[in-house]
Amino acid sequence: MSGNVVVSEGKSVGKSVQEMSMDGDEPPPQFVVKEHPFGSKQCNSSSESIHIPIIDVSLLLSSEQELLQLRSALASSGCFQAVGHGMSSSFLEKVREVAKQFFALPVEEKQKYARAVNESEGETLEEFSIKTKAMMDQLLRSMARSLNVEENSFLKQFGGDSAMMQARFNFYPPCSRPDMVLGVKPHTDRSGITALLQDAQVEGLQVLIHDTWINVPAIPDALVVNLGDQMQIMSNGIFKSPMHRVITNREKLRMSVAMFNEPDAEAEVGPVEALINGTRPRMYRNVKNYGVINYQCYQEGKVALETVRVAHN
Repeated sequence: MSGNVVVSEGKSVGKSVQEMSMDGDEPPPQFVVKEHPFGSKQCNSSSESIHIPIIDVSLLLSSEQELLQLRSALASSGCFQAVGHGMSSSFLEKVREVAKQFFALPVEEKQKYARAVNESEGETLEEFSIKTKAMMDQLLRSMARSLNVEENSFLKQFGGDSAMMQARFNFYPPCSRPDMVLGVKPHTDRSGITALLQDAQVEGLQVLIHDTWINVPAIPDALVVNLGDQMQIMSNGIFKSPMHRVITNREKLRMSVAMFNEPDAEAEVGPVEALINGTRPRMYRNVKNYGVINYQCYQEGKVALETVRVAHN
């Protein structure tokens, strides 16, 4: 498999809140969601006019309609539920089980799973990484074709073998006050493309679409695919990097496994030249080490993409 893979365990404030507020009282102040430019918008889980599209990845090479649906999804919401990805229900359930087993290990045991760059991750996660990376590469080629540009226009900006694939196990224990505490505050991903294996039953992921927070349904056999900021840059703003967040659950633990495909930090990422023209001028400047920019803006509550946008008179 091309690219380096880093495995990490996502941190959840829900665990600390549960431990520190077992009697159901209000959570400690440090965990309460404060004023945030994207935190006050209400969730509209019953909206019939806004939904998360389902794309059959296996049809993208043969169906023009599926390719058009992919372009529409990424130009509007920036995310979709991927099916037809070649991974069986039993295999995805095995990945979930491995993630739960990993989370249950003591810290010193988890550290034994660390690998040096370019080393194999071992067993189930390695197979999941290989299959997810193959799906992502196919999607990147399909995304380019949907915009009528050269098939490798996006893929080549990832840097080949120097691109980074990061696997993250996320766990959100029950929280007594889900109305006050988020699992993850609103943000956009620093990656080029992200694939998320959700909990098979417990929902929690929400995407901001048309100023409304929309629940992403838990479909056991699907992978949630969303674009990161660097893909919005590469597509010159045609495709969107969606703002999303994770809410906590009062009664149930929720898990997920996220795979982030990120261009080499030293590679210069910028809009594909063929997507810059008189009607759509250059929207973003070329950047390196975008992950650092995204992280700093996340800490400060800023939109990272706005800091690299080209100003036009």
